[in-house]
Amino acid sequence: MDDVDRAIVEVLQRDGRTPFTTIAAQLGLSEGAIRKRVQRLIDAGAMQIVAVTDPVSLGDRRVALLGVRIDGRTDAVAMSIGELPEVEYLVATAGRYDLVFEVIVDDEQHLLTLLSDLRERDDVVEVEAFPVLGLYKQTFAWGT
Repeated sequence: MDDVDRAIVEVLQRDGRTPFTTIAAQLGLSEGAIRKRVQRLIDAGAMQIVAVTDPVSLGDRRVALLGVRIDGRTDAVAMSIGELPEVEYLVATAGRYDLVFEVIVDDEQHLLTLLSDLRERDDVVEVEAFPVLGLYKQTFAWGT
């Protein structure tokens, strides 16, 4: 990722709907050059352009952060847990928990079932849930 790529990402982090013509004018490039760079960044997995919602404010879903201590290779367990449809965000950490992830569930019963399923796994030693009660800040303007 070069300086031009970083500048494109920064513009799109402020507003993912910014037209390529506007970005091109700001950076002194052609619209085609911007379009190609954006597509290359997307194809490489370096960025995504998505609509971000606050599931807590929507009222009909529940969000929780889960911390998990595991028994096994981090990458293998992470790949398996990452396949769960409820998991939105998953990271490996060096703290108390080997993996920390965010889940979005339909209701408290759904969360209870998910926790029970995780606790039954042979590769999970401990699970702790942190239900999200409110969202105070969510930003994606990092990494550039």
